[in-house]
Amino acid sequence: MQQVTAISYHHTVNDLQDLDWQAESPFARLNWYRLLEQSGEKPLFAAAYDGADGVVLPLRQNDACLEALTNWYAFTWSDLRTSRAADSKQLENLARDLAARTSRVQLAKLPDEDGTADRFENAFQAAGWVVMRLACDTNHILRVGARSYADYLAGRPGAVRTTLKRKAKKLDVSLTTRFSPDDWANYEDIYTDSWKPEEGDPELLRSFAEAECKAGRYRFGMARHDGKPIAAQFWTVDGDTAYIHKLAHRISARPLSPGTVVTAALFEHVIDADGVAMVDFGTGDDPYKADWMEEKRTRWQLTCLRPDDPRNWPTLGKAAIRKLVSRKQSG
Repeated sequence: MQQVTAISYHHTVNDLQDLDWQAESPFARLNWYRLLEQSGEKPLFAAAYDGADGVVLPLRQNDACLEALTNWYAFTWSDLRTSRAADSKQLENLARDLAARTSRVQLAKLPDEDGTADRFENAFQAAGWVVMRLACDTNHILRVGARSYADYLAGRPGAVRTTLKRKAKKLDVSLTTRFSPDDWANYEDIYTDSWKPEEGDPELLRSFAEAECKAGRYRFGMARHDGKPIAAQFWTVDGDTAYIHKLAHRISARPLSPGTVVTAALFEHVIDADGVAMVDFGTGDDPYKADWMEEKRTRWQLTCLRPDDPRNWPTLGKAAIRKLVSRKQSG
């Protein structure tokens, strides 16, 4: 007997706890969405179940559309899946059902090295949506391979290696795998005194760091000069991947290159002590990331439009004109 897909919608992560969701990143876990909910987000979890297996799209309402439930701290966004979920069928059924709730769905930060962006694009198209796909961000990564930290460091630009030789001995660097309120207070003070923009949601970030510590994934590095904290970084190690979440140094300490020194110390730890296979530097195409990373990956945005809704016709018309012009220019 063929299993019938059941569609349901939920407004709290607590409704999703009964199934064995497979987490593939720090931002594809129930606890991540629980933290978002606790921070004030109002989620809409669109779920498709075939018996005990299913997929869930974490979404939120934004004006006239539904969009991916994500924020500036998340490197990627994807669906939640159980181990035996029939992704293509369930996603297509969800996409078809969502047409009764909205005429526009916007999904951002989708990876595609694992086929995620393709899965969503194909599912929404099969359900009758017009899908526009654009690159929206860049992700820098390092594949460690069989290298030790010494091997890896030997491959860094000469300027980085020279800086470490000249500056590392001037700083006191400490690393820890345990969350400390005092360390975090120092990090927040450093961040306030850095070149970075105002922190978006410091309470959410701290809650995430504390949760990662409880799970054994927390890594934290700090540099001091003459006893004063001048640079700090928050990483996690999740499976065989190290994620670089936050880094900051005081503007006044820039001549000491404390960011470079702390970054190097954490690279040494995650490569030689944790034995990671990959380091993920999150989103953003900042030039300095190329000093440490060796590959770039695209993050994608899908805008899914119902062609029968007049509100979408201007956007669809402009897209058709751009496509026509592009064809003529390439021809």
